[in-house]
Amino acid sequence: MRVIGSDGAQLGILSLRAALDLAAEKDLDLVKIAPQATPPVCRIMDYGKYRFEQAKKEKEAKKNQKVIDVKEVRLSLNIDTHDFETKVGHAKRFLTGGDRVKVSIRFRGREMAHANLGGDIMQKFADACAEWGTVEKMPKLEGRSMIMFLSAKTAK
Repeated sequence: MRVIGSDGAQLGILSLRAALDLAAEKDLDLVKIAPQATPPVCRIMDYGKYRFEQAKKEKEAKKNQKVIDVKEVRLSLNIDTHDFETKVGHAKRFLTGGDRVKVSIRFRGREMAHANLGGDIMQKFADACAEWGTVEKMPKLEGRSMIMFLSAKTAK
């Protein structure tokens, strides 16, 4: 098998026993890097330290990424102007925080006959939030609910 030293230098092609003895002599581990190659490539390294550094890199990468949550704003068919403005304010806060917003209207009883009014309210809500977000998924009637998704505008 081809052996690479702990400093990255090529040690040449050695037998398994000789490579293991060399690694034991330096108090390090013999790790197969490319077992599918001919001959297989092994490296002499401190495997515990290597795994620790990999975990540290993963943790650092995880720390830097932003998780996008989906926040929900529920409207009703006969919503008053101040309540509507309050809901727009909530959506604004969510969108500026970088989250997606799910806007839903639940139709109760005979309100199902007036689904077109729900579409008008959704359009009005999308227009009110146009400064902070864009419509990702247009309003769609699913059962007794009308659902629309807004996503935050990208920072330029």
